[in-house]
Amino acid sequence: MASAFYTARKTIRNYANGGNVLIVATVLALLIVNIPFTRSLYESLWDHELALQVGSFNLFSHHGQPMSIMAFINDALMALFFFSVGLEIKREVLVGELSSFRNALLPIVAAIGGMAMPILIYWLMSRGTDYASGFGIPMATDIAFSLGVLAMLGKRVPIGLKVFLTTLAVVDDIGGILVIAIFYSTHIDYMLLLWAACCLAVVFIGGKLGIQTKLFYIIVGAFVWFFFLNAGIHPTIAGVLVAFCVPAKPVYAPKKYVKSIRKNISHFAHEDDESLNSRTILSKEQMNWLKEMETASDKVISPLQDMEDSLHPLVNYIIVPVFAFANAGIYFGGMEISQLFHGIAPAIIIGLVVGKFLGVFLFSALCILLKWTPMPEGANWKRLASVSVLAGIGFTVSLFIANLSFGGDPMQNELLNDAKLGILVGSLLAGVLGWLLLHITLPKEAQEEEED
Repeated sequence: MASAFYTARKTIRNYANGGNVLIVATVLALLIVNIPFTRSLYESLWDHELALQVGSFNLFSHHGQPMSIMAFINDALMALFFFSVGLEIKREVLVGELSSFRNALLPIVAAIGGMAMPILIYWLMSRGTDYASGFGIPMATDIAFSLGVLAMLGKRVPIGLKVFLTTLAVVDDIGGILVIAIFYSTHIDYMLLLWAACCLAVVFIGGKLGIQTKLFYIIVGAFVWFFFLNAGIHPTIAGVLVAFCVPAKPVYAPKKYVKSIRKNISHFAHEDDESLNSRTILSKEQMNWLKEMETASDKVISPLQDMEDSLHPLVNYIIVPVFAFANAGIYFGGMEISQLFHGIAPAIIIGLVVGKFLGVFLFSALCILLKWTPMPEGANWKRLASVSVLAGIGFTVSLFIANLSFGGDPMQNELLNDAKLGILVGSLLAGVLGWLLLHITLPKEAQEEEED
C-alpha cells in the first residue's frame, strides 16, 4: 500500500509547499499594485523586451517582434508549466491513478462535472455580453492552492481524499488544455504549423527510439514551441505535446541496475579500512566505480520521471509564483463594491463557488450511488462535499484563461481587471469555505499514514 501511494504523497507535498509560495506572490502583487509609488514601476516592468538572439534570429519573438516580459511569462514560462503538466498526465496514465479504469473513473467524472457546471452557469449569466468569451475562466481547479489548503489540516485529511483532489485537478488540466487549443488559437499560419509538426515528429521518433538525452527534448521542443507561437496555436499546447513524446521507459531494468551497483560496491569491500575511512582524494579506480554507479542510476530512471521530478521545484517555486505575481495585480482604486454584483465578476464567482461544488459533488454522487466506483478511502458524503467546495479554487489556470480572453486588447483592460477580481474573490471564498467545512467534518485526530 505504501508503494502504491508513494508518488501521490510526494506530488501532494510538492504542490502543497508550492501553494504557500503562490500565496506570498499573490499578496505581494496586490500590495505593490495598490501602493502609489510602486504601482507605475510594477505596471511598466512587464513592457520591457526580451531577446535570445543568434544573428538575426530571436527565439523570443512573436511575428518578428521581441517578446515583452509579460508575454515571455505567459507564453514561454507557462509553456514549461504545461510541459510539466503533460509529463504528469502521461505518468498518471501509465502508472498513476489514471492507469486503472476503476480508480480513474470517479475523479474523471467529477472533473467533467466540475468543468461543465461552471461553464453552464457562466454562459447563462453572460449571454449576449462582451465578456461571453471568458466561459473557460471558472472551469479550472488550482492544484497548488487546493492542496495547500488541505496541507493546513495536516494528517487529519485521509490520503484517499488527497489523491481524489489531485487526480481531479490533473483531469481538469486536460480540460483546460483542450479549451486553450480549440478556442484560443487564431490566424493560423499553416506553413509554420507544418514546420512545428516536423519538429514534433522528430521528438516523437526520438522517443520511440528511446533517446534518453534530456537535452534532445529540450532543444527540439524549443523549436516546436517557437513554431506554434508564430503559427497562431497557443504555445502552451506545444509544451503538452512534447511532454507526451518523452519516453517513459528507462535503459536499465531495476534488476540490471541492482546487479551493476552490487558489482561496483563489491570493489570497495576489498579496500582496506584505513583507505575507506580517510577523507582523501579518490583513486582513479574508485572514481571509475562511483561513475559507473552514477551512470547506472541515471539509466534506471526514465527521462519522463527524471524531467518531471527536476521540473517540480522550478514550476512550483518559481514559474507559477512569477506568473501569479505578474498577473494577480488587481488595482482596487476606483473600484466599487457593486462590481462584485454585476458584470463578469459574479459570473466567475458563482461559477467557481457554486458551479464547481455542484458539478464535482453531484457527478461524484451519481458515480458512487450507481456503484460504478467506491467512495474515496477515508471519505464520507460530508467530506466529499467539503472537498467539492475546495475544488472551486481556480486561481492559476483561471488567470491564464482570463488573459487569453481579454488580455490582448487594451480596450478590455477594465474587463480583465474585473475578471481577476472575480477569480480572486471566488477562489478565496472556495478556499475558506472548503477549509471550514473540512475542519468540521474531518476526524479530530490525525490519520495514521503508512511510511514511505
